[in-house]
Amino acid sequence: MFEKVLIANRGEIAVRIARTCERLGIATVAVHSDIEAEALHVSTCDEAVCIGEAPARGSYLNATKIIEAAKQTGANAIHPGYGFLSENPHFARAVEEAGLAFVGPTAEAIGLFGDKLKARELAAHAGVRVVPGTELPLESAADAVRAADDVGYPVMLKAAAGGGGIGLQRSHGPEDLEEAFATCQRRAEAAFGDGRVFLERLIERPRHLEVQVVADSHGQYVALGERECSIQRRHQKLLEESPSPAFVQPDHGDLKREILCDAALRIAREANFANVGTAEFLMDAQDRIYFVEFNPRLQVEHGVTEMCTGLDLVELQLRIAAGEKLPPEAIAAQPTGHAMEARLYAEDATQNFIPRPGQIENLRWPMVAPGALRIETGVTAGSTMTPHYDPLIAKLIAYAPTRHQALLTLDRVLAETVLTPLTTNLGFLRQVLAHEAFRAGQYDTDTTAEILANPPAPDASESPKKPGPKTRRRR
Repeated sequence: MFEKVLIANRGEIAVRIARTCERLGIATVAVHSDIEAEALHVSTCDEAVCIGEAPARGSYLNATKIIEAAKQTGANAIHPGYGFLSENPHFARAVEEAGLAFVGPTAEAIGLFGDKLKARELAAHAGVRVVPGTELPLESAADAVRAADDVGYPVMLKAAAGGGGIGLQRSHGPEDLEEAFATCQRRAEAAFGDGRVFLERLIERPRHLEVQVVADSHGQYVALGERECSIQRRHQKLLEESPSPAFVQPDHGDLKREILCDAALRIAREANFANVGTAEFLMDAQDRIYFVEFNPRLQVEHGVTEMCTGLDLVELQLRIAAGEKLPPEAIAAQPTGHAMEARLYAEDATQNFIPRPGQIENLRWPMVAPGALRIETGVTAGSTMTPHYDPLIAKLIAYAPTRHQALLTLDRVLAETVLTPLTTNLGFLRQVLAHEAFRAGQYDTDTTAEILANPPAPDASESPKKPGPKTRRRR
């Protein structure tokens, strides 16, 4: 095992990684920008190095300074967390070339899954259904029109590089496709320095499901169940749960889950993947499952899986990166109970979730029975949410034997959280929990927009009622 790990990230994920390292007796090094010298992740680690100015490009995205900090402090491994450089194959390769261990998959695997077209090809070769679409980048708007005619409208234009929903553009007909193509290409070039665009048929009102995959370098692969991530804004997740309510219906059950997990494992094996990753899928109204992408890193919502399995995914990442085999408890893990996570952001849900930076003057989390709640945060009272970074304040994860109990716990936690004077999405999260479709487990990726347009009848301050019959709504 490693003696010292540099955490190339900030906020709640850096605090989260440091906590596991401390338990394992591993010394930690934090990196920070010049405005975050007093940040929680800095004080949580054993050492800290300032690597640049506030804009991420001058600090958290500066690979050279991060590697220099690791060498300077004697770290023998770098954990990238998620976001920033976690899916940058050049960074992973540079870490290895510097004689350090990269706590994640190989640069080759990161590069493969970072290219959405290559990932689609790999999934298809593994026998996994992909969304009908183009296999090569579109050269022009005219190419897009011809491809859409073949695939059938509506369609979704996507950036071949990058992720996070950046560049996604819908088109419902030839009249808006040219503009959608230009917008997608422009945003892809600006965000990733790669303007390649491809097209897929738009799966309308799907459920967004993902499978947690863990694999070592000795050929052991395991799927740790699924998470439902259909509550989203701007194609980014707001609320996740496990297991998915889609699989508790009599006509789904274990068979559908087995099919989903098998697809995730086939993709991982096809890529010779090793470490922790997540295969993401869409499920349409006819229960057909389509591969979307594979994220070769830790996910923001990994704590949901940890609550249901009792495993520490960061520990598994470290052990795999150190060359160890997956322990028996990981191979035999069977998720139990129900976990539900809400992402608390400094943003205004009534204004298209625009970030609202500012200082947190008062912050108090509620008291909940041991084991029923996990709070992942990188802030304290007095912390400032700056416009330079993601506005995530905390992840609140409730766990209980049943979905209904987990939902009630999470709603109570949100109701009793004190966080002022920031504008946050806390009220909107409670609206989600109170919404009839969510309570019944019959929601999809369009539910967020519906809640914003038509808030639920009960006041958001009321606790959600017991879910109705578990029957999936057919549209």
